[in-house]
Parts: sequence; C-alpha cells; structure tokens
Amino acid sequence: MGARPPLDPTELARLLRQRRELAAPALFLGATTRDEFMARVREIGAAGPREDQEGATAPPRAVKSTPGPRPGPSAGERMAARTPNEPEAGDRAEMDYDTLRDHAMTCTRCGLAETRNSVVFSDGNPAARLVVVGEAPGANEDRTGLPFVGAAGKLLDLMLASVDLSREDSVYICNVLKCRPPGNRNPQADEIQACSPFLKRQLALVRPEALLAVGTFAAQLLTGRDRPLGRLRGEVHAYEGIPLVVTYHPAALLRNSGWVRPTWDDLQLLRQVMDG
Repeated sequence: MGARPPLDPTELARLLRQRRELAAPALFLGATTRDEFMARVREIGAAGPREDQEGATAPPRAVKSTPGPRPGPSAGERMAARTPNEPEAGDRAEMDYDTLRDHAMTCTRCGLAETRNSVVFSDGNPAARLVVVGEAPGANEDRTGLPFVGAAGKLLDLMLASVDLSREDSVYICNVLKCRPPGNRNPQADEIQACSPFLKRQLALVRPEALLAVGTFAAQLLTGRDRPLGRLRGEVHAYEGIPLVVTYHPAALLRNSGWVRPTWDDLQLLRQVMDG
C-alpha cells in the first residue's frame, strides 16, 4: 500500500468546513498525527521563500540606556502633529467595526504610513471563535493587504486545521501593527503605542472564545509580561477575561525546526481550552 500524500491545508480546511455544515462529529488531528504535522511544516519551509518571511521579526534584544541629549520627535510624532483630526485611542474604543476599519485604512499616527503600500487590517470571520494575533505585516502582506499570506500563511492554515479551525469560517486574523516595518525590522515602541488601540478594539468587537498570540511582540502585548516567548508559552493566560495561548510565529518555524514540536503542544493546549 503506497504512502498517503501530505495533507494540503486548504483542502483540509474545506473538508472540516463541510463536516461542520453536515453536523458531523468533531474531527481533530490528534497526537498520532504529530509526525505528519512536522513533516508538512518541513515541506512548506522547503517550498516557501527564505527571505523576507511574513512578519518574521527578529527576537527583541535588551538595550542598555545611557544618559544623553533628548532625541528630537520621532517620525510617528511628526506625523501625528500633522493630523490633528486623527481620533485618539479613547475615541477608537467606541467605534463600530466598519468605522474602526475605515480609520485604520487612512491612519497616519506613526511613520509607517509614509512607507507602507497597504494597511493590513484583518482576514477571516469577525464572528470567529478564535482570534490569531501576529506581529506585523511582511512584504507579501503589504502587497496584498491581507495578513499571513505566502509560506507563513500556508503554515498558519495548517496549524488552524490541526485544531478543526479555518480562517474562512471560524478564525479572525490580525496583527499588532497594521503596516509593515521597513525591512521587517522589529516594531518600535511608538508604533505599537499608536497602533495597539486598533487591535484592542478589534478584540473587543469580535469577542472570541480564545486568543492565539504568535510571536514575541503579540505575546508580550496581550499578556502584559515582558518575558521571552519561550517562558510565556506552555500555559493559559487571559486577556480581558478571554483565554490566551502563546506560541511561536509560523515564519519562525520555517527557520527553526526545533520549535515545531513545542508549537504542536501549544496547539493541543489551545484545543483543550476551546473544548471547554
């Protein structure tokens, strides 16, 4: 009997969606399929681009501060000074979904507005069971206006399918930053401060059953804990009363196969949370 061909994440998501429409019993890719999951990750990594992976920011490094002259205003502060009619964070907290998205699409509150091609607001279902929060758009996302496309997007779809979820009908996907940092550099503090009110309002409007934070910046922002990702994963946190699981960014898995097995364990933890 020949070997079974590897699962395609798009086909698998379609199968799971059809099963749900037919009210079939839940189907999970349990622990017996972990090796298949890891093999599929390796295949996606081999086929995907090796440079400029989506949202693949480098791990943050601690920088010692030294006394010195006060720096001038940042690019974000200069942009904010030129847009006095831009809504403040408190105003965004009262917006409905369409109004929030409209403001995000024209936001100029940080310097990324000067270098972006697209504002990457979200993908998926605003009435989702799960919200996936990434870090920042990459080159492919900046070009298409959609989060998690390309190799990292295929891997995220596989991760979601492994717990019987898909962006088509049960997952909402967004990022901490809505605009791409040039060269996929790490998000800066003023950029996170300017953009995070959009994310917080998105989460308040969607109000999912659970959250999955992928990558260091998403994990630290939503947990409120300034710790390495490896020390944040493996437990269930909470954000505004919503269960929160932390794991590695799909783009990071394409660079470091040693993180695939811990990510699988995190997905099993997420499945347990969503099971009840």
